[in-house]
Amino acid sequence: MEEKKEKGNFWLTVATFIVNKRKAFLVLFAIACIYCAACMNKVSVNQDITKYLPADSETRIGLTLMDEQFMTYGSARIMVSNITWQDADALVEKLEAVEGVKEVAFDDSADHYNGTNALFDVTFDGAEDDEISKDAKQAVKELLSDYDTYISTSVGSEEEQTESLNNDMNLILVLAVVIIVVVLLISTKAYMEIPVLLITFGVAALLNKGTNYLMGTISSVTDSISVVLQLALAIDYAIIFCDRFMEEHETMDAESAIKVALSKAIPEISSSSLTTISGMVAMMFMHFRLGYDMGIVLVKAIIFSLISVFFLMPAILMIFAKGIDNTHHKSFVPNISFAGKWANLTRFIVPPVFVILLCFAAWMANNCSYLYDVNSVPAARESETRIAKHKIEDEFGVSNQIAILVPKGDYESEKKVLKEFETLDYVNTVTGLANVSINDDYVLTDKIAPRAFSELTDLDIEIVRVLYMAYAYDQGQNGPIFTGIDEYKVPIIDMFLFLYDQYEEGYVTLDADMDEKLTDLYNTLHDAQLQLQGEDYSRLVLTVSVPTEGDEAYTAMDDIRNICAKYYNKSDVILVGDCTSNHDLMSSFATDNIIISVLTALFVMIILLFTFQSAGLPILLVLTIQGSIWINFSVPTLTGGSVFFIAYLIVSAIQMGATIDYAIVISSRYMVLKKQMPIHEAIIETINQAFPTIFTSGTILTGAGFLIGQIASDATVASIGIALGRGTLISIILVLFVLPQILLLGDIIIEKTALTINLPQATRRDVSGRMIVNGRVKGYIQGEIDAEIKGSFSGSMQASFESRLPIGGKETELVMEQEGLTQPDDAAQPDTAAQPGEQDAKKEDSDEEQNEQL
Repeated sequence: MEEKKEKGNFWLTVATFIVNKRKAFLVLFAIACIYCAACMNKVSVNQDITKYLPADSETRIGLTLMDEQFMTYGSARIMVSNITWQDADALVEKLEAVEGVKEVAFDDSADHYNGTNALFDVTFDGAEDDEISKDAKQAVKELLSDYDTYISTSVGSEEEQTESLNNDMNLILVLAVVIIVVVLLISTKAYMEIPVLLITFGVAALLNKGTNYLMGTISSVTDSISVVLQLALAIDYAIIFCDRFMEEHETMDAESAIKVALSKAIPEISSSSLTTISGMVAMMFMHFRLGYDMGIVLVKAIIFSLISVFFLMPAILMIFAKGIDNTHHKSFVPNISFAGKWANLTRFIVPPVFVILLCFAAWMANNCSYLYDVNSVPAARESETRIAKHKIEDEFGVSNQIAILVPKGDYESEKKVLKEFETLDYVNTVTGLANVSINDDYVLTDKIAPRAFSELTDLDIEIVRVLYMAYAYDQGQNGPIFTGIDEYKVPIIDMFLFLYDQYEEGYVTLDADMDEKLTDLYNTLHDAQLQLQGEDYSRLVLTVSVPTEGDEAYTAMDDIRNICAKYYNKSDVILVGDCTSNHDLMSSFATDNIIISVLTALFVMIILLFTFQSAGLPILLVLTIQGSIWINFSVPTLTGGSVFFIAYLIVSAIQMGATIDYAIVISSRYMVLKKQMPIHEAIIETINQAFPTIFTSGTILTGAGFLIGQIASDATVASIGIALGRGTLISIILVLFVLPQILLLGDIIIEKTALTINLPQATRRDVSGRMIVNGRVKGYIQGEIDAEIKGSFSGSMQASFESRLPIGGKETELVMEQEGLTQPDDAAQPDTAAQPGEQDAKKEDSDEEQNEQL
């Protein structure tokens, strides 16, 4: 008993310190808020989810190599509708005149003109993230502003997507706040509780968003969705504390009530947050590092929410205490006794039906069609770029590029590979150094002797021979110098670049016409080299007419690999593109799906095992919520839809970690109430008591999810929102209308799997009259009691009387006397019974000590 008392005093001491130092905490929070507000706009946001692929994935390796060794110019597919071919052809010259536009491809083929639609393939002078490309894109948009124009490009798309998504999320946040206010108006007991809750949450959200700056770079998905998820996941912590305060404030002044309420709320809220945190932590183990990115930000969000509730909210409550007293109103959340009665009537029917439904849902979810290309994910609202992309693809088909990196230098193998690529039906264009024409007779990689090079360049043959000898010497090939240079053949591109280097260094002198010709040719060749030849690899680029994901795409990738394997080691060939990216995402999903499911369930079950001290109950609860997850993701299968893989991974972790709390609320109340009344009455009272908490938290999370799904123009964010809203709603339904029946039917399992070592053994009795109690009593004594009592009592009692086996091995004495008669199974204690007045005095002294502590 003494150990338990010290534990209670510890939390009361902590709460007292926090409340007494509330002004200091207010100052600290104000400083932190100012810092975070200044840092919010400095957070670096990444739009490219391929950057979160595992470092050893083919796509990630290929993208890194291309960034390091190749120049990739920004490009755009621009469709102008309702235009004649002549007018479209006239636009080419205007487009080429735009500063920053490098090249415009357009002709009268079906690839560029279809019906009344013209398609221009525009290449810019810089990379997609260079300012020159962004400015040129804007200039092109202004030039074509009078036309019916659709522009599909990645140039400047990050800024546009970020701006659009921020606007969407600001609207979502406003609407979410409206939902929260409406829900709180229904569920709270005083109107002025609402600003207390909103201020607490607002500060927590600001702290989390501002400290994202310390992480360096976060994904656009995490940046946009974390605030709303934090609001939905963590606002119930503030609600729990506020409800505790309202209960204590009925009999105490505001400051004392806050101290007592906080001392009780800290362990309760901390315990409640563990399951949510466990779901977020499980995401951090994903191979696809977007899970780590989102997981760590959401863990941080929950921690800041806890800090705000524990250290800021007491001060806010003190400020609003009088307002709360003056704005009391009736709670409008109704009792739902019908759910408890339904549970009693169907306790033998619903659990078996649920098991069958569980198996069916698991099978359907396992057969769900998953999408890995964000452009394939449907969204309620589509961005301007996605609309343009779909319009162009509808008219001119899919344009899917695949880059193949092969070892540099073997031009003959490159030429053979490119020719085989051209034979594939689904290949539209093939580009590589080995097929870039320099005139009607040669391509860049053809090897030619000095005389042919002299004729190609109009240079004197003697000068060319000297150049060839110099080139041979530079390459360490001395044989041709002595055996005859005229038979020595060098690839055209290598000889041109060597010639230009010699010209730049002054070893070769050319007239003005030749100088201009050489400079123009060098610029063309150098540009091709930058794009297609790196330090270690050559790049071959294919444009194919296959989707970016699916069996057709992956079969095409196999064909390409098999062709390359004829001329190169398979391990030396790297494919990069949307197809390979989606294939890598599919491969990582298979592993991450197992990691998320196993770790989340394991973490939650361990927490529940220590919470309920039963091996059976955690299994029942986890199966209930896992069932809601399977049902959630079986819906797309039943409706013929698909699920974006990111939505599945993230929502399954959040749904398990967050909505398991609803099951815990039901179960914990049931475990207490069933010791005080028959189980059929306990389940009715359990649902009535738990419904306000589930209603408040569940409605907010469901509403936030559906708002995100319907408003966000980013397909990734929208897919997460829809799945989260639907999943939370399913969890609520199962917790209220299936879990109670499982608890009733599985009660024997819960009892048989209880950890009975060193646990209390309760004896239930109904007694009345005058009695002397020395031990633990839990039940009703003209009201409810759960306390250590040492004294006498006169009245009626319906309670559980517990005896323990302590560490020392001696059983704690428990004595009950009723009108002088000892209960048959208890030992009489004459000394204690002989002095009831002394026992009464001891109890009064104990009560005075407890009041002094408060």
